[in-house]
Amino acid sequence: MAFLDIDNAVFTYPGRAPVVNGVSWRMQAGEFHCLLGRSGCGKTTLLKLAAGLLRPQSGRILLNGGELAAPGPQLGFMFQAPTLLEWLTVLDNVLLPVSLQRKPSPADEQQALGLLEQLGLAALASSHPRELSGGQQSRVALARALILEPPLLLLDEPFAALDAITRAELQDDLLRTCRERGTTVLFVTHDINEAVYLGDRIALMHGGRIVDDWDINLPAPRTQAMRHGALFNEFCAGIRASMDREVA
Repeated sequence: MAFLDIDNAVFTYPGRAPVVNGVSWRMQAGEFHCLLGRSGCGKTTLLKLAAGLLRPQSGRILLNGGELAAPGPQLGFMFQAPTLLEWLTVLDNVLLPVSLQRKPSPADEQQALGLLEQLGLAALASSHPRELSGGQQSRVALARALILEPPLLLLDEPFAALDAITRAELQDDLLRTCRERGTTVLFVTHDINEAVYLGDRIALMHGGRIVDDWDINLPAPRTQAMRHGALFNEFCAGIRASMDREVA
């Protein structure tokens, strides 16, 4: 049984052609999958279906064998923008998912501080978002998404607005943190290089459908030096060729 099973999912906004049109995709626990495609291909809508933020009009979304009806603590979600609350400290922003359920305990605070330490932000726990760089804000958002230890983490182009060096650092932070926790990850991107670096498997979306997919058999752990290797660039070239064929 798959950990996440998207079974022939269809979703249509009123007055439009299907945005997600009969998509099936399976993930096993602990895997890191990337949804790749150009803008408007349906990948963000599919991610929202996987999160329970939208319900498919036909087909099913199953998580651990049960139908996913709504978001819950089993899911962590990271958006394109960090969406931090300006009036809260870094620590309180990380603890926000806990605060929405109950008063955070000292153990919760220690867990949040441990995440911040892991992401290189321990010294900024009492700072406010306006005092942070874009990369630091994204790390806070990642810590917040992980504070409830969700088995499934969904990310919608979370690093798209960052410079190349910061983006690479955050990709490494994300891979390391999720591997250590055994978190299953579904990551949306339009960046081929990013998808190849992060993904155990990549699905290419076009016109609301998955039109191609790849197993990315790169050694673990991933390192930035791999980006210059022949195998990495063969994957990038093959995926780009497939994307170009779909457009043509």
